Amino acid sequence: MSKLLLNLRNVPDDEADDVRAMLDEHRIAFYETTPSRWGISSGGIWVTDDAAIVEAKRLMAIYQAQRQTRVRAEYDAARRAGTAETFWTVLRAEPARVALTVLGILFMLALVALPIILLRG
Repeated sequence: MSKLLLNLRNVPDDEADDVRAMLDEHRIAFYETTPSRWGISSGGIWVTDDAAIVEAKRLMAIYQAQRQTRVRAEYDAARRAGTAETFWTVLRAEPARVALTVLGILFMLALVALPIILLRG
C-alpha cells in the first residue's frame, strides 16, 4: 500500500524537485499525484513500497533539516543586505494585490461581527 511522503500544498518547485531527485538517487520507488482542478487536493509524492517508507522518511528528515539551515542562512543574508521581502516592498511592487487582500480581510471581519451588530440593535 502506498504511503504519502510529501503533500505538495505550498511546496516550492525546487523542494519538490530535490525530493524527487533524492528518492531516485536512493532507488526508492515513488509516484506523484497532481493537484485537482478545483484545488480540493494538492497532489503529493507517494512511496510505493511499504518497506521503503521508513528509509524515505529518514532521508526526508535529513533533507528538511539541511534545507531549513540553508534557507534560513539565505534569508539572514538577504536581510543583512536589505534585499529581503518585507510588507513595504510587496506594497510597492503589488499595491492592487495588497489592497484587495486588506479589503478581503475587512469583509471577513465584518461578516464575523454582523451577528453581534444585529443582536445589539
